[in-house]
Amino acid sequence: MIRSSLESKIYILPGICLRDQIPVTGPARVRWLIALAILLILAWMAYRVWGLSFDWRRFIITFQQLDWRWVGIAICFILFGNLPRAWRWEVMLRPTGASVGIWKLISDTAIGFAAVMLFGRVGEVVRPYLIASDAELPFSSQAAAWMLERMLDLLAVLLMFGFALIRIPSQFTAVNPQIQRGLEAGGFVFAIFAFVCLGVLVAFRNFPALAQVRILSGLKFLRPEAYRRVEDVLKKFSEGLECTRSSKLLAALLAYTAMLWAVIIGDFYALLHSFPATAQFGIGDVVILLGFMSFGALLQIPGIGGGIQVASIVAFTGIYRVRLEAASGAAILLWAVPSMVIVTFGLACAFQKGLNWSKLKLLSTKQIIQ
Repeated sequence: MIRSSLESKIYILPGICLRDQIPVTGPARVRWLIALAILLILAWMAYRVWGLSFDWRRFIITFQQLDWRWVGIAICFILFGNLPRAWRWEVMLRPTGASVGIWKLISDTAIGFAAVMLFGRVGEVVRPYLIASDAELPFSSQAAAWMLERMLDLLAVLLMFGFALIRIPSQFTAVNPQIQRGLEAGGFVFAIFAFVCLGVLVAFRNFPALAQVRILSGLKFLRPEAYRRVEDVLKKFSEGLECTRSSKLLAALLAYTAMLWAVIIGDFYALLHSFPATAQFGIGDVVILLGFMSFGALLQIPGIGGGIQVASIVAFTGIYRVRLEAASGAAILLWAVPSMVIVTFGLACAFQKGLNWSKLKLLSTKQIIQ
């Protein structure tokens, strides 16, 4: 159950105003110092592994040569990406009978992603909580919808990574051997993830009761309290997959997922074309890069990132032979532009909704499920 102290609607609670409480000095300064440290570590790794030196003057010039028209196009793609996400969630809400306007879903989505950017993975609870609140549904039902959404996105990432595995050996003959081995290992791991996700979706879609019984039968060793919690989670997850049992709704989910990732590819394409060093990248190259960067997404520092930047720099320098300075600049741009747009739009939506900074942080860092 949602903690009663949140009073169902967190944005009506007393608190300190959002615009007065966003930290602009201490935490921000720490984040930038960490980002600089990451960049220096990357430069050192590239120097030791590939014998590359880092020219700070050339690095600064890469930003001076930015084509801001492409950056503007990328920003439009980033903002538009909230729409297919909202449409997809609206499809998942249909079996519940709840009705939430598209603008509310867009706003909740933007606030949720801003929370993730600011607070890390713990911010993931914000979006399903806000949508559950607006739809007057239990939080657990929308947490199940969030799990389904993550599975759909993971399958899309797996497709892109599979494309990278097929394309790289045949198109790039001078790929670093370490990258080749990493891709092979990653392909094995991602294949396991794909089979597990598909198996779970198929089992819970077609045989929900049997799937729950099978899983619970293997968890008899748990304490009664933990066992009941797992049982409740599985039940809610099965209910969250209700929309997949309709062929029409399942087709809509897949269509919106494809649309979303087409928008993401468009965003990356525009950002890469804003850099002279990567302006020759085609759609296939963008898909390869996204598949490669999916590794890095597993390791994130709240408000900073980290893993994605590492993976993108390795891909730029090891596959496309982009100079380290340009690769570092492109990696920073691929992180900074989406982050700033997502946080700015998300906080604007939070302010419009009446959320304050302290309550947004509370949702991201405290347990809201008993």
